[in-house]
Amino acid sequence: MSVPPHGSGAGIPRADFPCDDQGMEFPATDRRVLITGASRGLGRAAAHAFAANGDRVAVHYGTREDDARHTRAALPGSGHVLVGGDLSDPAVAAEVAGRAADGLGGIDVLVNNAAVNVRHPLPGTPYEEWVAVWQQHVSVNLLATAHLSHLAGRRMIDAGNGGRIVNIGSRGAFRGEPDHPAYGATKAAVHALGQSLAVSLAPYGIGVASVAPGFFGTERVADRLSGAEGEAIRAQSPFGRVATPEEIAAAVLWLASPAAEWSSGTVLDLNGASYLRT
Repeated sequence: MSVPPHGSGAGIPRADFPCDDQGMEFPATDRRVLITGASRGLGRAAAHAFAANGDRVAVHYGTREDDARHTRAALPGSGHVLVGGDLSDPAVAAEVAGRAADGLGGIDVLVNNAAVNVRHPLPGTPYEEWVAVWQQHVSVNLLATAHLSHLAGRRMIDAGNGGRIVNIGSRGAFRGEPDHPAYGATKAAVHALGQSLAVSLAPYGIGVASVAPGFFGTERVADRLSGAEGEAIRAQSPFGRVATPEEIAAAVLWLASPAAEWSSGTVLDLNGASYLRT
């Protein structure tokens, strides 16, 4: 079976198109969705958005099992599953993908949301701590995203029905993160990874895109959004506020939709005009 070259109209049903052997198109609902880091925050909001859309969700957690159970219990619909594991370990990442696929009957959509973000400004961080923090960020933010993309992407290719991968990047990949340099660097790498995979996987009907949020309100940043620092952060946007997790989740849901195929390769800024790229 031949694979159409890049730019040859991937996504258009044709006899030699790998994911169209059965004449199937990527569905808008009733999909199998793995969301990493879904115990709370944006992952929880994304899980709810997909479930409300009529999809079935594998709620992944690293350490917050109780929070993840609460997330799953509150999801509309049925057929949702819970999968735990430390994604910094490639073998565990493979187990997570396997359990999610077994529990859902496959994987149609992967949302790479799990991440770490530990403060480590160079002037005040000892070298040993610096090395450990960088290793942690690379292992979770970048390598786990790459490994899960391979694990889910191969399943999508083998199933032959297309698919979607949506990566959660960051505004910090573009504007710099002086207190969190490993976070900014790994998120920039996630954006680049997504664009590479978008080209690689398009012939199989698999779209890959990333979102680059600015600040949004979650439990993790609640302390930073109070007092004078919070006022300064909200002032970064001309709207005078930060985003809600639901706003970011709505964009993720759209990028995973059939309508967003032509947005594959996109890095979508979601920062309320707080940082403008040209």
